[in-house]
Amino acid sequence: MKHIAVIGSGTMGNGIAHSFAQHGYMVNLVDISQEALDRAIKTITANLDRQVAKELISESGKESTLKNITTFPDVETGTMSADLVVEAATENTDLKLKIFKQLSACCKPEAILATNTSSISITRIAAATERPAQVIGMHFMNPVPVMKLVEVIRGFSTSDETTRLVMELSEKLEKTPVEVNDYPGFVANRILMPMINEAIYALHEGVAGVTEIDTVMKLGMAHPMGPLQLADFIGLDVCLSIMEVLYQGFGNTKYFPCPLLVNMVNAGHKGIKSGNGFYTYEKGRKELVVAPSFR
Repeated sequence: MKHIAVIGSGTMGNGIAHSFAQHGYMVNLVDISQEALDRAIKTITANLDRQVAKELISESGKESTLKNITTFPDVETGTMSADLVVEAATENTDLKLKIFKQLSACCKPEAILATNTSSISITRIAAATERPAQVIGMHFMNPVPVMKLVEVIRGFSTSDETTRLVMELSEKLEKTPVEVNDYPGFVANRILMPMINEAIYALHEGVAGVTEIDTVMKLGMAHPMGPLQLADFIGLDVCLSIMEVLYQGFGNTKYFPCPLLVNMVNAGHKGIKSGNGFYTYEKGRKELVVAPSFR
């Protein structure tokens, strides 16, 4: 597989495109918004500049990476020649089913169709296509160029050959692929999201404040980031969506989203992406935690 198409140019999509292009793959970055595509190239360039500054890559490595990426505002044109398509659109089931139905029709017959979904059933997505044996999950972690893990999720019909090819491809990206089966939340989010949700319940019930909860987990459990700060980093809307998938998939009240999380998302407090969540973030420096915004 030499020619890769990535659907969606947001945080995960541009990170996935960056990683493939940096390792010599020709990448078509696809998004229906030209503005989003332009913003993605700007983000990738800035991230490459940071790698150059840290002497992780050379200036020529940066330039060759950018040359390997071509943007397309049309799904059919951007994916028709791809050996592998990685969908990284919004975590919305109906949207993903629509995209995969379209990909099944316009991609070449031998192409593998992967999704970066963090919780939605691979089996259900595959059922929207005419090639379920060639549909698989590739759950990259954020930030993609830095994080080594790729959860490789087999759907009910995913073939051994598709799994083997994707595992080998992930290793060529200098990632560590871990094969898991298709159950709600897979492994990463089945374990992580209930922990985050429980931290939000602890805040909601007045057990402790934002910084206190995060400090306990950082210093007591050696987590590099507290669960509430991590929720802001992931996106509170994404956390809520995953908790809803877990609750619907298992029907167990332990997966019920905390009412505080629901209210914050409904109020537009989505974490770093909105500038406010459990912490507030300075405009233009969204990676910098300023202060707790909720107690």
